[in-house]
Amino acid sequence: MPHAIIVAHGQPSNPAPAEAALARFAKQIDSLCHRVSVHSATLAAPDALEACLDELPGDISIYPLFMAKGWFVTKALPKRLGSRSVRILDPLGIDPRLPFLVKSALDQKLENLGWSAPDTDLVIAAHGSGRSNNPATVAHGLADTLGQLVTFKSTRTGFVEQSPSIAEAASGCGEKALCLPFFACTGGHVLEDVPQELARANFAGQVMPVISELPQVEQHIAATLDAI
Repeated sequence: MPHAIIVAHGQPSNPAPAEAALARFAKQIDSLCHRVSVHSATLAAPDALEACLDELPGDISIYPLFMAKGWFVTKALPKRLGSRSVRILDPLGIDPRLPFLVKSALDQKLENLGWSAPDTDLVIAAHGSGRSNNPATVAHGLADTLGQLVTFKSTRTGFVEQSPSIAEAASGCGEKALCLPFFACTGGHVLEDVPQELARANFAGQVMPVISELPQVEQHIAATLDAI
């Protein structure tokens, strides 16, 4: 049986909670797969990836649960693999199907709320970076594509680590507003930074699940892994 390892960044200052959360996510994806056995490891947990690789036989692929194909995916991850023959798939954030999956999730949420897109503000809350434009470019790219697929009242993008902030982006939204956390995992940024920023903006709308935990995205990740 082929094996897939879902790899995320994790939390260097406290690796255990993020490692456990990713393991739960991998178990969910594994339950949706039919021909691949799914495992997990964060880069922040010392030797977790290496231990996982050493325990698995045969055909192994790595699915980077990252929102951009940046330094961690192109440099840090291959370095950790060493001479092992392992296939690295493209990260979630640059999957060409992602905007359409997100659209489906947003459509479903709007239908459940009884809202129409033209009356609803959309806030994309992303990480950003003070060192590279790549993460912001990916987030803006999603926003632009969603804007072509769905006509929201407004589509705004805010960041944790660069301007505009999430609070600035979310300011002035009406009660009919959705916030989409453009993060790979439900970690500290999603649990702490995003709610704090939305509170600063007096955001009164609804907060969507993190991108990777949207049911449409989970199904797609499973199908992607089953196809390797």
